Amino acid sequence: MTIRSKLFATVALPVFAASLAVQPALADSLKAPFEVAQEGGEELTPEELLLLKKREQEQRQAEEEQQRQAEEEKQRAAEEEKQRAAEEQRAAEDEQQRAAEEEKQRAAEEEKLRAAEEEKQRAAEEEKQRAAEEEKQRAAEEEQQRAAEEEKQRAAEEEKQRAAEEEQQRAAEEEKLRAAEEEKQRAAEEEKQRAAEEEKQRAAEEEKLRAAEEEKQRAAEEEQQRAAEEEKQRAAEEEQQRAAEEEKQRKAEEEQTAEEPPAATEDKTTAEQPPAEEPSEQTGEAEQQPVPEGEEPATAKQMQAEQPEAQPAPEVVDERTVEEKQKIAEDPAATDETVVLPVEGGAAVLDSDKDADNTGGNRARELRRQQREELRAKEETVAPPADDAAAQAEIPAEFTEGLPQKVEAALSEEGERVEAAPTFAVPETTNIVNNTVVNNTVINNTTVNNTTTNNVTEVRVVEETENRVILEAGNRIFVRGDDRPRLRRDAEETFYEELPRGRYRETIVRPDGYRVVTIYNRYGDILQRTRIDRDGNDYVLIYAPEYEERRRPAIVDVGYELPPMRLTIPVDDYIVDYAEEPDRDYYEFLSEPPVERVERVYTMDEVRHSARLRDKVRRVDLDTITFATGSAEVSMSQAKTLRRVADAMAKILERDPGETFFIEGHTDAVGSDRSNLLLSDKRADSVATLLSEVYGIAPENLVTQGYGERFLKIRTQEAEQENRRVTIRRVTPLVRPVAQR
Repeated sequence: MTIRSKLFATVALPVFAASLAVQPALADSLKAPFEVAQEGGEELTPEELLLLKKREQEQRQAEEEQQRQAEEEKQRAAEEEKQRAAEEQRAAEDEQQRAAEEEKQRAAEEEKLRAAEEEKQRAAEEEKQRAAEEEKQRAAEEEQQRAAEEEKQRAAEEEKQRAAEEEQQRAAEEEKLRAAEEEKQRAAEEEKQRAAEEEKQRAAEEEKLRAAEEEKQRAAEEEQQRAAEEEKQRAAEEEQQRAAEEEKQRKAEEEQTAEEPPAATEDKTTAEQPPAEEPSEQTGEAEQQPVPEGEEPATAKQMQAEQPEAQPAPEVVDERTVEEKQKIAEDPAATDETVVLPVEGGAAVLDSDKDADNTGGNRARELRRQQREELRAKEETVAPPADDAAAQAEIPAEFTEGLPQKVEAALSEEGERVEAAPTFAVPETTNIVNNTVVNNTVINNTTVNNTTTNNVTEVRVVEETENRVILEAGNRIFVRGDDRPRLRRDAEETFYEELPRGRYRETIVRPDGYRVVTIYNRYGDILQRTRIDRDGNDYVLIYAPEYEERRRPAIVDVGYELPPMRLTIPVDDYIVDYAEEPDRDYYEFLSEPPVERVERVYTMDEVRHSARLRDKVRRVDLDTITFATGSAEVSMSQAKTLRRVADAMAKILERDPGETFFIEGHTDAVGSDRSNLLLSDKRADSVATLLSEVYGIAPENLVTQGYGERFLKIRTQEAEQENRRVTIRRVTPLVRPVAQR
């Protein structure tokens, strides 16, 4: 039963029933007097009628009141019913709301249960995943432990192999030392034999000189006799013609008598004059002065007549401690002394200083110190350039103006196609500094100033092998390699054209759609090298004016035009030993500008032949690459050590494909100069080939040169690993205007 039904049954129904019961009873009470009066048959009095009327009125009022009450009751019942209905509706709504809330609560509880179930399921899955991860981690740890065990085993095997290699290397070094000892003994025997031959040759020359003196004396006697006969004949003619002029004849006889003693004196002087000595071969090196404009270089005979005999350079004696050397290496700008590596037996840091030490010894060091001191007094210390553009600030603007048009003109110049690669000429003579030091010679407490002279020197081919030739010029030998085979490797096409003025243009077409165009002069010197990509963009790698008005020879050290270099940055920022700093940022290091200003754009061959020019740029010594005795091969294990340097070079070339890197090969002092030159040049070429084939460095961005034992890092004639090295320099600011990209 609903709440409304219960309310109606308990309240409204009894009230309604009571109202129905009251009405008949009241009606009966009102009718009762009237009915009694009628039954008596008596007429009613006015009072009774009035009373009756009053009763009827009261009854009527009562009925009306009852009716009103009934209506009110009915209205109240309706209102109560309405109220009850409203309450029932409200109760129903409350019930519905409560039911909804209960339903909502039940749904919430079900949602909570479902969430709890899902949370439980997720926790189970996470537990399962965690267990899987732990299992995976455990497996990884087991794998790592197994790898560590394998690594340990491999390390043990490598250690064993390294020990074997070290034993083999030690045996090789012992063999090398034994060979060096034999070479030394053979050299001593050859020296002894050469000394004997020289003694024999000197005796022959002395005999030749004696014969020349005798011939000269005989010629003088014949000349004297002829003069006497001529004088006698002239006297006879004068006697016949001027018989009367006895006084004049007497004067003539006195004149004849006066002329005869000088002839005798000349004979005596000639006889007593010692034989002339041939000037010894010049071996020293000092800073040189350029030949004045318009003057021809002195000839070799003039040099022999003008220069005193050169003395062999004494060995450099450096008494500074390693700590003092280290202090100088940290701040070279604070000294004018020669900066050396702060190690036992360390050689000069600058290659130009090494040359001076080799040829002038301590005398050359003192001279260069004085020159640096004078330079410091004349001008303020100049900070190193901040970038390549600042380094080339002294290059005239007219040189770089119109450069793209000049490059394009050289590329488009008409030439005659030739079938085979041209053979370059060897210069017959060259204007080369003879590197003679005439200094510190004290005469009557007066120091003779430093004197340097250029001379025309014949160039002689000493040896030709494969694509290399060894040339002798003056007192020095050079190796000239032909890098065209290395550049042509993997090319799709290579062709040559002959241009006016003895030049040749080489065009190499690469598989990935770009061309490398190089213009050579008749001696093989690079005048211009340009890379042209598939979109027609050109990048100049090497650009040097041809100096048509000066016509420089092929072999010349232009460093003599410059004063001694003053290193103004720490040695650690100038040279990097790769073995000691494998994790260094080599991109940043190789991107650094030159350490001093560049006066002009130089040819690639000028850079090759001038240590003074190469000193302007920093270098990386790849001392992690060691070569077997007499070999230029690089093992793959050592090739891997080049990765960081190669990546830095690739990053630089990605920024500018026109960069040029110079790769130098060096050896120690064991062996002959000739064999070491060839070996060092092959080693430089091997590293260049490795950089191209393994690390993708384009061959045209690499130039190589071998220097043999000329620039030792450690001053020793013994076998020394640090002297067997390859060096890399970025020489772009020396061989190309910065204005070109």
